[in-house]
Amino acid sequence: MRGVLGLGLLMLFLAATPAHAQNAKFLQKFSDWSAYVHASAAKKVCFVIAQPKEKLPKRVRRGPIYFYISHWPNEKVRNEISIKIGYPFRANSTVDVTIGKDKFKLFTKDEGAYVESADTEKRLVDAMRKGSLMTVQGRSSRGTLTTDKYSLNGISAALDRIAQECPQAGS
Repeated sequence: MRGVLGLGLLMLFLAATPAHAQNAKFLQKFSDWSAYVHASAAKKVCFVIAQPKEKLPKRVRRGPIYFYISHWPNEKVRNEISIKIGYPFRANSTVDVTIGKDKFKLFTKDEGAYVESADTEKRLVDAMRKGSLMTVQGRSSRGTLTTDKYSLNGISAALDRIAQECPQAGS
């Protein structure tokens, strides 16, 4: 798992949804994805964000739902994936992300889902750049299985934009 510091900071940002709106600067919208930057004296983070186009089952009441990909240049972290699902996950559960034939398992904590390794994050982002639809399935603490469908239109352009704003060290 990535550093505890990054996860802790991201949890603070996720709690401030939608899209860290009060403290983040909107950069640009690219079809179904939006790019933002948040900079404080000590930290800078750039991220892209989207909401699902379809949420199933429709009758289930949930809080806000977001899929984030973040760059943390001070920590040399790229493409950190996180999902805010809008309900507490079942303890010790996983989330399934499917893009075409590619499948990924994420671990859960409270209302968030995260990728275990940087290598898996890279493979997931690569699949997102090549795909058109992403499906996210998770199970709530009450046992309800939810399925969220995200359009991937605009993801590549949005990621390219935050890479400009938060370049890798030495770039």
